Amino acid sequence: MPPTIRKGQAPATLQRAEFHERFMQDFQDPAFQAESESLRRIELIAWEAYQEGRKAPVTRKAGPGYADPDYELSVDWLEAKARIDAAHAKWADPQSHSRVLLVNGSPRNDGTCPGEISKTWRLTQIAREVLEGSGVKTDLLDLSLLTSDYGREIHPCKGCVSTAMPLCHWPCSCYPNHSLRQTGDWMNEIYERWTAAHGVIVLTPAHWYQATSPLKLMIDRLVCADGGNPDPTSTHGKKPEEAKALELEGWGYPKHLDGRAYGVVVHGDVAGIESVRRNLCDWLDWMGLIDAGNAAQLDRYIGYYEPYATSHDTLDADADVQEEVRNVARAVAQAVRQLRTGKLRSPDRGLKKPRPK
Repeated sequence: MPPTIRKGQAPATLQRAEFHERFMQDFQDPAFQAESESLRRIELIAWEAYQEGRKAPVTRKAGPGYADPDYELSVDWLEAKARIDAAHAKWADPQSHSRVLLVNGSPRNDGTCPGEISKTWRLTQIAREVLEGSGVKTDLLDLSLLTSDYGREIHPCKGCVSTAMPLCHWPCSCYPNHSLRQTGDWMNEIYERWTAAHGVIVLTPAHWYQATSPLKLMIDRLVCADGGNPDPTSTHGKKPEEAKALELEGWGYPKHLDGRAYGVVVHGDVAGIESVRRNLCDWLDWMGLIDAGNAAQLDRYIGYYEPYATSHDTLDADADVQEEVRNVARAVAQAVRQLRTGKLRSPDRGLKKPRPK
């Protein structure tokens, strides 16, 4: 007997008046009043798309190589998948330049409310200088752009994997959802950048004993890299019945980002750095990335119980933590070189896991 699909949680569809209020929230500037008639016509199109659930209004047939080549797939998804495939080919090419992705997890920059750069940004620049000085190309993913760039979003994970792993597509197919105005999603680009990297260094402050909001959004949306389904036609989009059947037949849980080296830098001012560092390392280990050694896993307090107002000055004076960040970069650069020449391999590589989930 197939598993029961549980229903009954979703809210009712918005009524027309409430939809109008939500639609107009983006147009409160009085300057839009001159285009009120144009907005009314655009709102009507958006209302019809919402009622009809036009999530992916532009599609084309999946084509050869998919379980159902005639299934209409989102053009957004197909283009993202093509870029990821190209990035993977470049990563696998032994002649390609070694590349490390630097993830700045702080939401703070001087282009938004705080009016000042973050210490994480400065630590990221220190790591970048070391890597580029050693001949490694760097790609700086600055997650603070979520707080300062117009229209940039990382939408939350919807937990498709908890219904069935094959329902979680690689890359994620939950967004964009044009019928709900869930657009501007940054993750398709981020998937490509993770795929292209031979090594990754995640740098972040601790916020309330946890990873920062932008970093956690990215982490959750990377769930599809760990066991995700690269063929949405096999589930005909988001058909839970088909996804459950596929998983129960025996799902391989492919690790799309394994084999990359990693380092982690976590800093804070009072508490929480150890747990954040452990959580990040456990997450990266789980995805099949390879730690670059003890020197590549750093948690440090900068200005322990000192004022926030002078924390940059404290970092200026803390030559040791700056050198420790350099060591993280050196360790990752060395691990990448060893990985690419076959001198470093995960000791448990090739072992069959009795519990692959």
